[in-house]
Amino acid sequence: MILYSFFNSSTSYRVRIALALKGLAHELRTVDIRAGEQYAGPHRTLSPVGGVPVLVTDEGEVITQSLAILDYLDRIAPQVPLYPADPVQRAHVLELALLISCDIHPLNNLRALKYLADPLAVGPEARSAWYAHWIAEGLGAAEVLLQRRGSSTYCFGDSPGAADCCLVPQVANALRMGCDLTPYPRVQQIHATCLSHPAFQAAAPERQPDHRP
Repeated sequence: MILYSFFNSSTSYRVRIALALKGLAHELRTVDIRAGEQYAGPHRTLSPVGGVPVLVTDEGEVITQSLAILDYLDRIAPQVPLYPADPVQRAHVLELALLISCDIHPLNNLRALKYLADPLAVGPEARSAWYAHWIAEGLGAAEVLLQRRGSSTYCFGDSPGAADCCLVPQVANALRMGCDLTPYPRVQQIHATCLSHPAFQAAAPERQPDHRP
């Protein structure tokens, strides 16, 4: 398999965690989204939206959305499950994963922030306020969902899964942007637990070959 990734892309980070959890061998190829390489001809052919991650399977199939990639990985390597078998428990995992992937990330990703800056001419202070607002909205909801589920080691149960793959990169983004996480003790607890896990450590942005300040 080939994974097209960028060290600071939270969606790529999700997939790197899942690959590490499952121990799946893959080739990593860097796409510098800060430099706009995601919009260049060769990569745009792979990703119609112009983004990362992109996974090319051993059979040459191209998958371009992080949660679709996680689902694919779970089907081909079910021995380390990212989703529970129980329908209700699986729905709860997806509930949190989709909250992060659909309600927080799209409003705060690089494309959205660049559009706020140009052409909308929103200044840095207002952009930071925008970012912090959607983090508070989203992580506030995530905290409620996690509190409802009790005090398990990870988001759902005693082993990490798809929800943790999504939560940790989103918290990393929030910390990088200086957001206050004190209102979310459960989120912080799970984040700290995940960071002690070898798979999360291997997938971390600072461990990637293209990492830079």
